[in-house]
Amino acid sequence: MSGAASASAPVIRRGQPPVDDLPQVSVVIVGAGACGLSAALMLQDAGVDCVVLERDAVPSGSTALSSGFIPASGSEVQRAAGIDDSPARFAADIMAKTDGTAAAHLVRAYTEASGPAMDALARHGLTFQILDGFLYPGHSVRRMHSLPERTGAALMAALERAVQATDAAILTRTLVRELWVDETGRVRAVGGVRPDGAMEYLGCDVLLLACNGFGGNAALRAEWLPEMADAVYGGHEGNDGSALLWGRALGAAQADLGGYQGHGSWASPHGVLISWAVIMDGGVQINREGRRFHDETHGYSEAAVHVLAQPGGIAWNVFDAQTLALARTFPDFQEAEAAGALRTCPDVEALAATIGCEAHVLRATLDSVAPGVAAADGRRFSRALTAPYYAVKVTGALFHTQGGLDIDAHCRVLRPDGTALPNLLAAGGAARGVSGNAVWGYLSGNGLLSAVAGGFIAAHTAIDALAISPTSQEISP
Repeated sequence: MSGAASASAPVIRRGQPPVDDLPQVSVVIVGAGACGLSAALMLQDAGVDCVVLERDAVPSGSTALSSGFIPASGSEVQRAAGIDDSPARFAADIMAKTDGTAAAHLVRAYTEASGPAMDALARHGLTFQILDGFLYPGHSVRRMHSLPERTGAALMAALERAVQATDAAILTRTLVRELWVDETGRVRAVGGVRPDGAMEYLGCDVLLLACNGFGGNAALRAEWLPEMADAVYGGHEGNDGSALLWGRALGAAQADLGGYQGHGSWASPHGVLISWAVIMDGGVQINREGRRFHDETHGYSEAAVHVLAQPGGIAWNVFDAQTLALARTFPDFQEAEAAGALRTCPDVEALAATIGCEAHVLRATLDSVAPGVAAADGRRFSRALTAPYYAVKVTGALFHTQGGLDIDAHCRVLRPDGTALPNLLAAGGAARGVSGNAVWGYLSGNGLLSAVAGGFIAAHTAIDALAISPTSQEISP
């Protein structure tokens, strides 16, 4: 299984790996994030053997850096909460947020799979709750599923425990660099670098790329996301674009590479995410001049661009005691407060001094935050802000990309002519998402929707293909 390590860049190799007695597994999954681990659980439920290859010592990825909130419609926990929702309503929210530009076939597939996927994870011991008290931008009903801990790290730990309770293997510290393909373009094996520098090989019938986007690849980011080329990157370093580069080498199509999830609420210089709940509960963003500069309720993703366009590329999240109580229920905010990011200001003059703006300008801004009155940018407030005021200095950041390999509704990787590559699947950050081709199309939770629903769908595509023939030349839906 072992051989000499090759170059560190992801590459395509032709033929067979240079080893005798190549170990073989039905499905190899590259990436042990929410997508890869969800897929592994679904494969195990069907009795299909699989191995998950993970570059890190402990599975984490973009999921661990997120809030861990998964949007889904029609799950058992959502129905138990008495929430009237449906895949069609969820799909309509996504299409509305993207102004109809999201891939319709994926929107339909992911929203229909989201509820069953959450129910399947619940059967593996993950206890979800529906977030209450506020709606994230663009969602018409409460459908954010969260573990009680409310962190992405907790979600990752729960998924890893669930997979470890099955027969699936998670091989960590394995940086996959090579895909070995035959003359038909069928992936026959993968090669991963182990901690000692040796290259180890594993044969497969089906390969699922659940590994990453390209947010951590400076060259690809400059090519496709020039407005975020110099922004703070708050994502995982493993998002190096391997899936995209492998796909290019195989002649695969790519789509929506201009789509990404930004965040306009990255505490500066503390480097901690501030929940957008502080905005949706009534908070505002104010620049160094003491003015609001956008309708914050449109979404935290596009807010990244708005914040970066302000003087110094910074803004202040400003809110009151009512919102502070809500914010303190989120572990990320607790971390930020412990790090000293929260400023307390007894009155407008103190808040102006904190921001560095003129008090009369700031006072006029806060006076415009009034219930029943539409602001110039269209935002309507349900209540005014009252002293004391609380503020957190923030900047805009890039979290993860939403474009990638083009896939069909079964997560099969497509060529430019619309035909599928023989046995290659992609989901999560490796594939195009459902956010369209721009930052403003990101609906809260789209990343984890693509990961969990995509992993669920990809696993069932592999299951169906293997049931037909593990040596068939194409994966059929």
